[in-house]
Amino acid sequence: MANSYEIIFENNKKWVEEKLTENTDFFKTLSQTQSPEYLYIGCSDSRATAEELMGLKPGEVFVHRNIANIVNTLDMSATAVIQYAVEYLKVKHIIVCGHYNCGGVKAAMTAQDFGLLNPWLRNIRDVYRLHQTELDNIKDEHTRYDRLVELNVQEQCINVIKMACVQERYITEGFPIVHGWVFNLRNGKLIDLNIDYENVLKDIQKIYDLTNSEWIMNRKKS
Repeated sequence: MANSYEIIFENNKKWVEEKLTENTDFFKTLSQTQSPEYLYIGCSDSRATAEELMGLKPGEVFVHRNIANIVNTLDMSATAVIQYAVEYLKVKHIIVCGHYNCGGVKAAMTAQDFGLLNPWLRNIRDVYRLHQTELDNIKDEHTRYDRLVELNVQEQCINVIKMACVQERYITEGFPIVHGWVFNLRNGKLIDLNIDYENVLKDIQKIYDLTNSEWIMNRKKS
């Protein structure tokens, strides 16, 4: 009996054939460079794949994923991805995308010792602490978890904005713009939380300014 992972290589062969049928130069073009407009920071959950749910092709989105789409500025993996995307790839949009029914969010709200995961999940517990009054007033547990997913996305967007590379490029170019989304696993739809990027900048500038410059400018359209 063939190993179960071998089907992946069979799928890869089919995918290569399909791409070459569509465009004989597909891989020649793909191998030359990448110039994505989007950085997508999402959850590692196997049900929430970035390119597929966004309807984008290889080379069109730069992706970073971890448990519960956390942007902890002490996490060199996340910060390195963001800095590379902002300074070298020149992405125009940074998307933090959570999803309903997130196992990481549910685990963070469970009175249980998760060992090495505890410090990571504490990021989500901190989000709950910041918004405890609102969340505790939501009586339905599922609705409360859904709202925590949204608030977690919001706080991670703020963590992105705290980074010097994001602030500095926004001052000079008006990009990147930070967006907060949620993927609804129940119906497959993306939800834009419509985070007011410029007002968030104003709110946090006094504390998190790393540039000693005016952050707010006329936003470019793209």
